[in-house]
Amino acid sequence: MKFMQKKTHMIDFIFPVVLLFVFAVSALVVTLFATNVYQGAVDNSTRNDTARTSLSYITEKIHAGDKDGNVELGTFDGCDAVVISTEINGEEYATYIYVYDGQLKELSAKADAGFTAENGTKILEVNAFRMEEKSDGVLSFSCTDDKGKTATSVVGIRSNK
Repeated sequence: MKFMQKKTHMIDFIFPVVLLFVFAVSALVVTLFATNVYQGAVDNSTRNDTARTSLSYITEKIHAGDKDGNVELGTFDGCDAVVISTEINGEEYATYIYVYDGQLKELSAKADAGFTAENGTKILEVNAFRMEEKSDGVLSFSCTDDKGKTATSVVGIRSNK
């Protein structure tokens, strides 16, 4: 009696190798696609962070200092600024939020201390920043980041002088 022998063909070897190759290429394509989507999301988030963070920062500072008409738009060392005044122990202090040399800065000091715009603490880098009073007690801010994306914010001052 002759034993049955199983014949092997070349296709038995090639088919699993080709299948593995197709799987590897598919996995690579999906990984590259996911990387591009992730990079786009990160870029968009970064772009939004700069413009929106600066506006959120100013909005929160205004809300925190909005007592007895202490918030107004003014100037500080030749720069347009949000000025938040405070009286501590009978002495007048001011917090200035302004743009100087492409940077949003903040400086808190005695109102007559003689500081310059260079002395402020850097908050964020911005390309352009504009602030204006739309009407009595309504302030408008717009910020443009280094990619040209602009965000705007309108803040209402609740207290009056």
